[in-house]
Amino acid sequence: MSIYVGNLAYEVTSEDLGEVFKEYGKVKRATVPQDRETGKSRGFGFVEMVNEDDEKSAIEALDGAEWMGRRLRVNKAEPRDNNQGGKQRSGGGYRNNSY
Repeated sequence: MSIYVGNLAYEVTSEDLGEVFKEYGKVKRATVPQDRETGKSRGFGFVEMVNEDDEKSAIEALDGAEWMGRRLRVNKAEPRDNNQGGKQRSGGGYRNNSY
């Protein structure tokens, strides 16, 4: 299971995020994605912990908690949707099909 952490302050690093979750158990990985163009935080992150019970405890304790002036949104991460934000692509338009 992976944990989604939203509404992070933009100066939060992956290391900072890992330190906060370390209080609830062993952290396997903590990441704060950065914008490709600016290199700045995108305001959210993901945490994976070794023990699922620790993940549940961290979610319960940190969801809604205030950290660095922001109220955190912490919940189980949903699987990534690989089809462009849920939008379905269609061929659309005129096609010259010659048979």
